[in-house]
Amino acid sequence: MLFTLPAALLLAASSALAASNTNVTAPVRARYCGTNITDAALVTAEAHFVANMAPASLLPAAVTLNIYFHVISQNSTLAGGNVPDSQLADQVAVMNTAYAGTGITWVLAGTTRTVNADWFNGAGPFDSAQLDMKTALRTGTAKDLNVYTVGFVSGPGAGLLGYATFPSSYTGAPKDDGVVMLYASVPGGTKEEFNLGGTLIHEAGHWAGLYHTFQGGCSGDGDMVSDTPPEASSASGCPTGRDSCSGGGVDPIHNYMDYTVDSCYTEFTPGQITRIKAQMSTYRGVSL
Repeated sequence: MLFTLPAALLLAASSALAASNTNVTAPVRARYCGTNITDAALVTAEAHFVANMAPASLLPAAVTLNIYFHVISQNSTLAGGNVPDSQLADQVAVMNTAYAGTGITWVLAGTTRTVNADWFNGAGPFDSAQLDMKTALRTGTAKDLNVYTVGFVSGPGAGLLGYATFPSSYTGAPKDDGVVMLYASVPGGTKEEFNLGGTLIHEAGHWAGLYHTFQGGCSGDGDMVSDTPPEASSASGCPTGRDSCSGGGVDPIHNYMDYTVDSCYTEFTPGQITRIKAQMSTYRGVSL
C-alpha cells in the first residue's frame, strides 16, 4: 500500500539502488525469501525512480523476455540438484500463466548445467560462491532473466527459497543481476507446499521491480502500490480472512509478493502491473 510518496509513484515507483539483494537472516516463516530492503533505502530508491521515470508513453503493452536457466548441482542426479528439462519447461509455463496480465511472455532461451558442490550448497546473498557462480555463467542484457537453481544448504543462503536483484541495481552490478532459487521449488520438485513454481514467480516479481506486500508493515512507505492492502507482517500458509492492519481491507494473502504457500498464490494487482511496466521501462529498457 502507498502511504507517503507522491501519486506519480503509483505509475510504478520501485526498487533499489544499492538495496538490491539486501539480505537478512531468514525469519521463521513459511516462505524464506532473501530479497529485502530497509525503509530508509526504499525512500532513497523511490526518489531516484521518480527523478528518472520513463515517460508513460514508453511503457510496454506487451513484451517477450528471455529466461536463462543455470542448473547448479552437486552431482548428476535429480536429488543432487540436476533439474530435468521437463521441470524447467513447466516452470516457464507457470510463469506465463502468472504474468499473463502484465503483458510479459517468458521464453526459455537457454540452459546451462554445472556440477559444483560449493555453489550448490553454499551460494547465498553477497557471498563469494554466488559471485563466482554469476560471474562465470550470467548471459544476456538487462532485459534477460538469469535464474540459478541451487540447494541453499549452508552459509548465508541456508534455508532460503530464493532471492533476487532489483532493476535499478543492474547498471552498478550487471553480473549480479538475476534470481537464485531452490532447485526443489520448481513445479514437481520435492519442497512440500512450495513446488508449484511460486518461488520463481515471487522472485521474478522483485527482479521486475516489486517489493513484498508487507513492506513497511501497517505504517511507513509500504510497497509503493495503492491497491495492495497494508499488512503488518508476512502471511504463512493460506490464512483466509487475515486482517493484520486496521482499515484498507484484508491482507493480500493471494498476492504473489506475500509469503504464503504456492497453492495460495493467484494474483498481481493492477497497481503492481503498472509498477512492473514502469520499472522495466526505466531500468531495463523494456519498451515498445
